[in-house]
Amino acid sequence: MSWSKVPLGQDQAYLSSHLNHLITSFFFLFPLLFDRKMVRGKTQMRRIENATSRQVTFSKRRNGLLKKAFELSVLCDAEVALIIFSPRGKLHEFSSSSMHETIERYRKHTKDVQSNNTPAVQNMQHLKHETATLAKKIELLEVSKRKLLGEGLGSCSINELQQIEQQLEKSVCTVRARKMHVFKEQIEQLKEKEKNLAADNAVLLAKYDVQPRQESPEDGGNVTSSTTETSENSDVETELFIGPPEKRFKRIMEK
Repeated sequence: MSWSKVPLGQDQAYLSSHLNHLITSFFFLFPLLFDRKMVRGKTQMRRIENATSRQVTFSKRRNGLLKKAFELSVLCDAEVALIIFSPRGKLHEFSSSSMHETIERYRKHTKDVQSNNTPAVQNMQHLKHETATLAKKIELLEVSKRKLLGEGLGSCSINELQQIEQQLEKSVCTVRARKMHVFKEQIEQLKEKEKNLAADNAVLLAKYDVQPRQESPEDGGNVTSSTTETSENSDVETELFIGPPEKRFKRIMEK
């Protein structure tokens, strides 16, 4: 219906009807648009099986990625290099300055990082190797210790048992030799103490003018004479005497 054929009295009714139709269409299409938008946000991250759809998606995402790279380089003054190979092998690239210079910078940076981390990595590997080696040695020593104590001998062969026996005999000989050495050292110490005591005794005897009795094994008759002297001098001194020992010895000698 054209506007020229619409009567002047009916133009208001026509506009009202047309407006209602537009409003109804809007409320009918709005949920569909909303659902479509929600479904688009739930895109599953997996390979697109359809080749045509995959190519279309690649083109759209590639253009978006190139745009984002350009915006990043301009807005943030960043050096950006982007390399893309399509499923068909076609190259797509973007560089804010020079692709070659950016790649060389990346290689140099990676090399520097690896060179800085190489000593630490090597040291860590060396420590791990030493730890594993020490753990094996400790395990072997524990097994050997149990066998020397007579434990876990059920799995030993004849040769192993003979080796254990030889080790035990060698250990016993070592212990005995050490014991004899300790005994000799103790005997020498006792002899030294005896010598020191004899020297101290001689000093004391010389101080009080007392002559030590000397006995000779060859003089057999001295036993009788010494016995007689002992019997003669068997009288006990019962007199109480107070004073230094020198005066007492002097008084005895006067008697």
